[in-house]
Parts: sequence; structure tokens; C-alpha cells
Amino acid sequence: MNKTAYRRFLLVIFIVALLFRLPRLGLRPMHHDEANQALKFGMLLEKGEYRYDKADHHGPSLYYLTLPVARALSQTTLTKLNEVTLRLLPVLFGTGIILLLLFFSKEMSRAAILFAGLFAAISPAMVYYSRFYIQEMLFTFFILGFLGSLWRYLTAPSVRRVLMAGFFAGMMFATKETSIIIFASAGGAIVLIVILQKIWPQTPYRLTVPGLPALILGGVVGLATAAAFFSSFFKNPRGIWDSVLAFGGYFEKGGTAGLHAHPWWYYLKLLAATKSGAGPLWSEALILALALAGIVSAFFPRAQKQMVPSPARFIFFYTLLAAAVFSLIPYKTPWNLLPFFIGFIILAGIGAGALLEAVRENYLKALVLVVLAAGIFHLGKLCYLANFKFYADPVNPYVYAQTSTDYLKLVKRVNDLAALQPSGKGMLIKVVCNPEETWPLPWSLRGFGRVGYWKDARGAGGFDDAAVVISSREEAEKNAPLLRDRFQTEYYGLRPGVFLVLHIRQDLWQKFMKEKAGS
Repeated sequence: MNKTAYRRFLLVIFIVALLFRLPRLGLRPMHHDEANQALKFGMLLEKGEYRYDKADHHGPSLYYLTLPVARALSQTTLTKLNEVTLRLLPVLFGTGIILLLLFFSKEMSRAAILFAGLFAAISPAMVYYSRFYIQEMLFTFFILGFLGSLWRYLTAPSVRRVLMAGFFAGMMFATKETSIIIFASAGGAIVLIVILQKIWPQTPYRLTVPGLPALILGGVVGLATAAAFFSSFFKNPRGIWDSVLAFGGYFEKGGTAGLHAHPWWYYLKLLAATKSGAGPLWSEALILALALAGIVSAFFPRAQKQMVPSPARFIFFYTLLAAAVFSLIPYKTPWNLLPFFIGFIILAGIGAGALLEAVRENYLKALVLVVLAAGIFHLGKLCYLANFKFYADPVNPYVYAQTSTDYLKLVKRVNDLAALQPSGKGMLIKVVCNPEETWPLPWSLRGFGRVGYWKDARGAGGFDDAAVVISSREEAEKNAPLLRDRFQTEYYGLRPGVFLVLHIRQDLWQKFMKEKAGS
């Protein structure tokens, strides 16, 4: 494949990635994690304030990097913000991953780069979380940048590559605390490569292990980068120390997973094959199978010309270690597979390229291409279904504690009721729920001027003054005597097995029904 064709194919893959990620970004209801991130960003956007919270929030990079996107779209307040603006950032980083594959372009064939890029572009998991306003896709981008720049240093050391690796390491740490797993896995991969070089004399090349000066320089750059973000660019120095203290809480959280506890094989099953209810069979087994072919080709090259410093061994060891650690931690959510799944994607690209190179006869090569095309079509179809049909349906394995589409009906009802009030969005709304059942209401009701949140009716001071009360099902049953005669009640799904109850003051309800009958 000549350079011109290669560049054109790469451009097409980049466009395909955008076509799967950009359309209808507001389609899926805001997940409660997204809403939480959005409110924290809103404070930074409006007041320029951000303080790292070590209790239950990840790093600050997501918020600071969203600032230029929101400002470019002239959205300068929380009220003006929308789901599309927020999700544009992970879209950009999810698509940018394809460009970072070029870190490995000197050692990987052009076919391998193109296949890896295509798998990243249409993988249902990669696309689904590229449309999600949480840290994961930024984290995956920085992981690949770190691994790529580290690989470039291992093959040809230079100060510039140390600086790049340090920068990406710092951004990883400023994004998610689980970056320590990535550092350990990358370090372990280097150790395993060194051991392999000693026990396998046939290995025809040697990689340069980073020395103490390189580690110090890279560490200083990484720490300085992370410190700038955690300290709110030196407005809150305490944030740096809090970022260290946070590990205590996350170690405890990882060991006592509660509802998020899953068996060690959870991620493997999620990728290999899973089916729920009447949904399709979900599988990214094509990537796993080709990754296996990539591993075989890395350790058993067919010809001397293939005996070059292939990144496949480094990526394989990293992926093996990272996957093992993430799988052994009891606390699991589906998006936590991305840090090692990106390794499988690179290995799959190498495997696809190796298969095409291994087949000499044209008819066999054509057969391999047909099989690959069928697998890629299947991935693309599942990607479409995951993101545009089953985007909030539990039959989709990447849907996890997702806000129901029924919840949007509640939000619409509240907005319709506000339109009938003289005070409009200044009407008083009382929300009585435990905190876990509150989200994403603070995001959805951000345009209302008088919204209060309480755990129980006593804290709310009663309901006589409220136009609308939103409560959990438990609180609705507990406070039935206070609500029964004065409010009309409606039930809406929030998440699987979780309901919100909307209580509408009787006079407002009657006005609404009269308006509805006349329309």
C-alpha cells in the first residue's frame, strides 16, 4: 500500500469514527454520573471555581478541558449548557485515539495501523463511552499517549520522548486515580520484556530500559502536570495532597464493591459474548480473536524481516497485566474495561495485518478479506444498535445503571407545568429522596430558580407551599397522608428497579388537564 492510499484510508476511518460518535449526542438521557460531572463543571464555568474532592470524584482534567468547548459554543452558564456540548469533549478524545496509533507506525505495518484504527472507530464499547460525559475516554486517550511515547523512548531514547511520556503520565493521573494500575502494568511490561530478552536468545533486538535520569525527568514533568490541575492551577495547593489521600478511599471502595461487585471474568464475558432478554447477541470477539493472532505473530514471526522491535510484545504484556488487575478488583463497571481493551485493539490490528501478510495466494487473501469484512460489518451493526437503538436499554451490555427514557417524560411534565404558572420556572419544587435517587434531577432542573433537595419530609418543612413535589417511592408511601388529598400522583422510571414519584398540586393539575383538553 502506497503512502497516498494509506493516508486516504486513515482519513476515511477518522470520518467513520466521527459519524458514529457525533450524531444525536443528546439522544441518551443523562446518566447520573454525567449529571454529577456536569454540575461540577458548571461551577467552574460560571464562577471559575474548582476544588478537588477526594471523597468520590475523579481528577479535574475533564472539567478544565471542557472549558474551551463550552466557550467556543458561547455557553457560559450552567443553564445554557446542554448534553451535546458536554459530550463533544469525549467525542474528540475518542476520535483522537486513532491519531495516537501513529506512535507505533514505524514498527507496525500500514495495514495493522488501519485495522487498529478501524476497530477503535467502530467498536461498540469505544463508541458508546465516547458519547459519555465521564473521564473514561480522556483517560484511555492519555493511556495510549503514554504507552506510545514510552514505546518510542524504548526504541530510540530522547529527551523529547521522556517529556512526552511524562506529560501523558501527568494527564492520566489528573484524570483518574486508577492511573496507578497503568503505571504498574507498563512498568511490569518493561520488566517482562527485559526478562524475555535474557531467556530467549533468538530475540534479535534490544529495547532501551529507562534509566534513573529519564525516570526523574519524566516523573518531574508528570507530577508538575498533575499538580497544576489538582491545585486548580495553584489556587488550591491542598488539592495536591488530597489527590494522594484519595487513594485510601479508592482502595476501600475497590475492596467493598457492594452493588458493583462482579466476578473476575465479567469484562471478558462482556467483550466475548453476552445476551440479555430480547436483545441481540453482543460480541466484540472479532477483536479478541485477531488480538490472539497478533500475539502469536509477535512471538513467532514467520520471516527474518519481521524480526523488528514490534510493539506487540510490549502491548501484550501491558494488556495482560492491566486486564488481570482490573479483573481481580471486585468493584467493576463496564467502562473500566477501556484501559486494557485499547491494548486488545492494537493487537487486533497487528493480527489482521499479519494474517493478510501470511496468506500468499490471492484467492486465500480474498477469502480472509471477506471474513474480516463480515466481522467488521457485524461490529458496525452492533455499534449502531448500541448507540442509536438500545442506547438506554439494559439489553445493551454497556448500559449500566442508566437513566431511563421514562425519566425524560417526568422532566417534560415539570416543564409543561411551569409554563402554566405565573412564576414560570420560578415555581417551588421540593425533591424528597435519598441522594442516590436524586440524580440526574439537579442537571435536568438546572433552569428552575426554586428547587430544594431533602432526605425526608420533615427536613422539607412540609409540602403546602410547593407546586410540585418529586419523591422516591419510599418517601411517597411514607408521606401519603400529607400528599393524598392535595396532590395528583404520577410514577416514572428513573433507572431499572428505581422509580420517582411526581406529585402535582391539585389546582395546577386541573389547569394542566384543562389546557391539555383544549389543545
